[in-house]
Formats: sequence, structure tokens, C-alpha cells
Amino acid sequence: MGKAAAACGGGNSTRGLVSLLSAVPCLACQELPAMSAEPGGRGGGGPAGGPPAAPGSDTYKGWLFKWTNYLKGYQRRWFVLSNGLLSYYRSSAAVRSDGSSWKRVKNTPVPVQKTGTQAEMAHTCRGTINLSTAHIDTEDSCNIVLSNGGRTYHLKANSEVERQRWVTALELAKAKAIRMRNNQSDDSGDEEPASQSDKSELHGTLKTLSSKLEDLSTCNDLIAKHGAALQRSLSELENLKLPAESGEKIKAVNERATLFRITSNAMINACRDFLDLAETHSRKWQRVLQYEREQRIRLEETIEQLAKQHNSLERACRGAPGLSSSSTGITSTAKGSVQSAKGEASDEDEETEYFDAMEDAPAFITVTADPKHHRRSGSNLSGASEGHPEDWNLEDSVFESSNQSSYNESTCKDLLPKKRRRTRIPDKPNYSLNLWSIMKNCIGKELSKIPMPVNFNEPLSMLQRLTEDLEYHELLDKAVKCESSTEQMCFVAAFSVSSYSTTVHRTAKPFNPLLGETYELDRLEEFGFRSLCEQVSHHPPAAAHHVYSRRGWTLWQEITIASKFRGKYLSIMPLGTIHLEFHSSGNHYVWRKVTSTVHNIIVGKLWIDQSGEIEIVNHKSKDKCQLKFTPYSYFSRDVPRKVTGVVSDADGKAHYVMSGTWDEKMECSKIVQSSHGSTSTEGKQKTVYQTLSPKVLWKKYPLPENAENMYFFSDLALTLNEPEERVAPTDSRLRPDQRLMESGRWDEANVEKQRLEEKQRAVRRRREAEAVEALEEGKDYEGYIPLWFERKVDAVTGELICVYKGGYWEAKDKQDWSTCPDIF
Repeated sequence: MGKAAAACGGGNSTRGLVSLLSAVPCLACQELPAMSAEPGGRGGGGPAGGPPAAPGSDTYKGWLFKWTNYLKGYQRRWFVLSNGLLSYYRSSAAVRSDGSSWKRVKNTPVPVQKTGTQAEMAHTCRGTINLSTAHIDTEDSCNIVLSNGGRTYHLKANSEVERQRWVTALELAKAKAIRMRNNQSDDSGDEEPASQSDKSELHGTLKTLSSKLEDLSTCNDLIAKHGAALQRSLSELENLKLPAESGEKIKAVNERATLFRITSNAMINACRDFLDLAETHSRKWQRVLQYEREQRIRLEETIEQLAKQHNSLERACRGAPGLSSSSTGITSTAKGSVQSAKGEASDEDEETEYFDAMEDAPAFITVTADPKHHRRSGSNLSGASEGHPEDWNLEDSVFESSNQSSYNESTCKDLLPKKRRRTRIPDKPNYSLNLWSIMKNCIGKELSKIPMPVNFNEPLSMLQRLTEDLEYHELLDKAVKCESSTEQMCFVAAFSVSSYSTTVHRTAKPFNPLLGETYELDRLEEFGFRSLCEQVSHHPPAAAHHVYSRRGWTLWQEITIASKFRGKYLSIMPLGTIHLEFHSSGNHYVWRKVTSTVHNIIVGKLWIDQSGEIEIVNHKSKDKCQLKFTPYSYFSRDVPRKVTGVVSDADGKAHYVMSGTWDEKMECSKIVQSSHGSTSTEGKQKTVYQTLSPKVLWKKYPLPENAENMYFFSDLALTLNEPEERVAPTDSRLRPDQRLMESGRWDEANVEKQRLEEKQRAVRRRREAEAVEALEEGKDYEGYIPLWFERKVDAVTGELICVYKGGYWEAKDKQDWSTCPDIF
């Protein structure tokens, strides 16, 4: 490497500087022999494996370790830096710019022609990053981080010296790439034809800058000339012996000093003019750069939208009857896989996608079988469990066929309410609001403790959103008719998924209920059920819910919402257990909700995703259903918002496979046979389920017309806040700020919201004072006691839960609301 530095020592100052920077190969010497790393050598640093220069004016090659994912960690890759682009390959063969590769003959690199796999090198590039717009950073002594837009490379060298060589080479290549880009943008008139005025302005600016530079050079020469003369005069002054001559010499010194001062002032003025001119034009370039950035953001959003539309078209194509395949596959891993490191997608394995690990998620593959041609005796699948295809007939089963709509016209007529309900609300007004000015002070805080204007809300309370889970209550009505507990489990699983269908477009936040606030939904005459919710705690916020259906089921739950704002996204974690009991069979089902995530809180379009697992357990028969909500990935080839699961009995035998999406539909397939398939590359064994044709259990209702201007409310949501008579004075329909917001009077709603919150704080302070007073007197203080619910230990789960104690509907019949607090 010392020879390399000496070879370019006779060049210009740039070459000399390059040769001194940690023995970095000179990028300016065309005639320098290439010293490429051996294909089989060790990567990184060292005399034998260091990254040497390669042919070309700005080519640099060598081994580095690149981070792939948490599963594989750092992998050794061959990197090539050329023409401002950093590319990497899996193969160790270096490719020359003329198409041939290099090999070593007695430690001397000689070119050879491409053969076999070497000829494929030009087509096996694993990734490329443009250095002209990239950011180069160093994490520690051996790591390099390259980022360009959404792409980030985490690289590691063998030593600090090796890292410094790469960093220096990258910085030089980046600077050259920027210069080349600027020159091309100045010289090219084909890509963006500029007007004559723009060209004249650009040439005038360049001419002015050149003139100022010439002035600076002239002033510099004059300063050097007058400085030398001043030094000579001072030397002669020191050698004087006669006082008579001293006066003339001193006069000469003063003249020289005056000229020096004048020239210096001129240079300072020229520098000031140059600086002012540069600052003026820098603002112009900043505006141009900002415009280009905005254009890039718009392009990225367009590409993302096109990708989503592409996924939708693929999904619609797969669902078309004429294009449906005879077999469908659902694959998973036993423990799930892990997400790519540092929050980005890995380029390494395009055929593999990594998601957050899901504990105990069963690994399975489903294969659709024809019941007419299915033979258990002749099957190649040595079944771990077997079923009877004849059990899966449409006449005797409650299930509905997949080629028959679950909600045909006759069904819809049966579901039409007897009382006419409203079908629209006032359109949402278009108010602009700076989100960041409010949210920047809320990072890390509990969402329920953040004072929010109604601009972020929808005109429904959390109690009404909880009641909205009953939109597909007919699934539970059908489950009552099931004779088999595993069939009943399928409908319960579909019902648990259907509660998320309304959230796909609902990015607004519901109103936080006041302590003691209630909400009733009496549909006993229309649909056979009545529902009651009450806010039983404020910090932490908790709501109790009880639903009774005369068609044979009862549902109750207590939900506490834990939420955290993380800057880019908002995580909403519902805590609590949902109980469902069927009256005739006594089957008692228990499950919990998954985590909801609101993305792009600060920048971009808001969107919601559901991720996690739901385990539904029948505590009477011990049947189980494990549902997995796959998190959305922009790079995934899978169906977005996918939900899969298996229904098994108490012995662990699988009976049904659940599949679908949480925003569209859920299907169920009866398992005919199951066997253990081949072992995957990760060493995990998959289970192969041979199933009959899937049947649709649940399908989402279409949104009403003009839903985008009505907060994307469903038909049920539009009726939830409809004024009704004879409700309790604490009912959410009577909340004034929520009513004002629904009417489009948002400014008044904000004022009313602050009044209600301050009134609630005053009540809380009064309770705290009463608690302190009781403590001083040695008395017990019970605190707030819910009006219609009471806390009891659940006999099934052993948890302390608020259950309905009765009295509300009797009070409604009598219109006796004397016990209700004044909260509004």
C-alpha cells in the first residue's frame, strides 16, 4: 500500500491528500494495478484480505459483514463501490468494469474471462445504495451505517483501521457523486428543459461568483506583496545607525502598513460580498430541495397506494370462482419468526418474511380435498386424526356454503329492524389542525391522561364502541343451534374476529367516558338482546358490559384500555376477559382481545392494524381455538390483515381450520385427515391438514353510502348516538360535547368538553378529601361504587371482575333514576 501512495505522489494535491489518508487506495490513478481480495480468502482486514483498489477511477472492493436479521445476524458479503453506488453480492468473485473477473497467479492478480457462475455475477446483485443522497454514520469502532430514504445497511469491518478505510473511501465517493450529479443537472438540457430566463440567471450567478473569486485572488496577491515589502522595511529599520535616516525609513514603514490595511479591508469586503451572495442563493437552493423532497414523498405515497391496490387485485383474483385452485396453502411456523433488525426489512432472503414471534401458534398446511373422491384407506397421509366427510353436508349443518352468500336477501329482510332508525348523520366538517403541536408534549404518557380536542375524536363514546361489537350478533344466534361444541366454537371464533371489522377505517378516537356514564342498547323486540355498559373506573379507565339475549346466550366483560403514544405509532392494549355463556348447553367461552396499533401518527396517512393471538377456551368441554392475527408487512406476499387458526377438542385433536381476514370475512374448513409433514428449513415440523371445501361463517356488511364523510360509521354505528327517550340521565346519548360534535359545532364542543372534564376533576378532588378525612377519623372509605355493576371473583377464571347486579331495566320501566349521579 505504501507503493500505491508513492505511485501517485507526483500528481496534484488531491492525489497527494488521498495517498496520505490511512493508506487508502488512490482513486485517481488509472494505471494502478488492481489488488482484489481472493475469492476464498478471509474477509475484512489484514494484508491478505483487506479491501484493495480495483480497476476504474473510483472502484473499491472488499469483504464486509452485513446485518441481515436476528435469525442469521451478520453475514459475510462482497461489496463493490463504483461510480457513487455501493453494491453487494453473496459470491466472492470480483467483477471488472470490462466484464471479466480477477484471479491470483502467484500472488499477482490477472484478468480472466467470465465462465459459468461467474457470468451470473452481474445479475446477482443483492442490493445497491446511492451514495449521493446517502447518510454515512459510525456506531462504534468497527460498524458503518448507510441510510438512504427507507433503505439502511448496517455493516461491520474486521478492525477499526479497516472501518476507517471504508469510511474514507465512501466519503470520497459520495463527494464525487454529488459533484457529478450537480454537473449533470447543470449541463443536461434533455431531462428538464429550463427556460431562457433560468439559464441566463444561472450564468449570471456563476459569472458574479467567478468575479468575486478573482477579486479575492488579487487581494491575496497584493497582501503577499505588501507584506514582503513591509518585512524588508522593518529589517532595514533595525540596521539603522544614523538618526537622520530613521525618519525616512519610518515613513516608508507607515506607507507600507497603510497599503496593507487598505488591501486587507478590500479583501474583507470582497469576502462579505461573496458570503452574502452565497447565502442569498443557498436559500433558493433550499427551497428547490424542499420541493424535491415533497415530490419524493408524494411519489412514495403513490407507490405505496399502488402496492396496496396490487395486493387487493391479487386477493380478488384468487377469490374469483373461475381462478380458484383445487388446493390452498396456509403456512406458519411453530414459534413464528422474528422481525428484521433495526426496524427495516432485510434484503437478504426475498423468499422469507419475518414477523413478531407468536407463542404456541400451531404450524400447519391445509389441502382442500374432494369429499366424493376422498379415501381414507388409500391416502398417503397416515392420519393422526380422521374425520368423516359425510358429516359436512349442507342440509344438517348450521354452516353455510362458501359459494352461497351468508347474507342473502331473505336473511337481510329478517334482520331489518321493526323500528325505523336513522341512516345518516351530519357530514364531518373539514377543520385543519397541527397534530405535532399537540402530540410532541405527549410522548410516553398514558393516552387517557392527555387533553385532546374533539378534532381527533369521533362522535361516539368508548361505551358505544364497546357495544358496537354486537353488530354481528346473529353469529351467536346461529351458534345456539349447533349441537357440536366444536362447531359452536367456530361461530364464537368468527364473532370474536368480526368485532374488528369496523376499525379498518376508524382512525378517530372515541370519547373517554365520564365516571358513572352509562350506555344502553335495547334491541329486545327487534333482535332479541339488550345491552348495558357503565364506566366503573376512571384511572385506569375501565368499562363493564353486560348483554342478555332471549335467543339463548349471555355475554359480559370488563375492559381496561392501556395505550401508549410512541411518537410514530399508538399502541392500544385492551386488558380484560370476555365471557360468553349459552343457556341450553352451559358452554362457557372465555377469550381476550388483541393489540390495536395506529400507524403514521405524525406524518402520513393514519391506518390501523391488529396483531397478536386470541385463545378461545370452552371451560365446560375444554375445546380450544387458537387464532393468529398476522401483522401487516409492506413487503409480505401474504394477504393483508390475515387471520388463521385451528379448532381442537379437549384431547388436542384438530377438527376445523379457520381462515380469513379481520376486515372482510372468516371461513371454516372441516378437517378430514391430519398428518405430520416434512421438517422445515428452521427445523420445525409442520402439520398437514386435509380439509373439505371452506364455508363462509361471517362476511362484513358493506358500509353505507357517503360513509367517508360520516366518520366511516357502519349502519349500526349511525344509530348508536340517535336520541332516545326514557334512557338514564347518565346515558352517552345525553353527553353535550359529543352531541355538539356530531352536529358539526366543534368549537362549542371543545368548550363543553373542558367544562365536563373540569367538573369531573372537582368531584375527584372532593372524593380524595373525603378519603383523607375518613382516614384521619379512623373510618373506612369505600370510594366510588358502580351503580349497576359489582365486583366479584369469577368462578371460572378466578379474576376479580365487574358483573351486572341488576336493577337497571326495572328502573327504566319505572323511570326511577333517583340514584343516578349528575355527571353532565
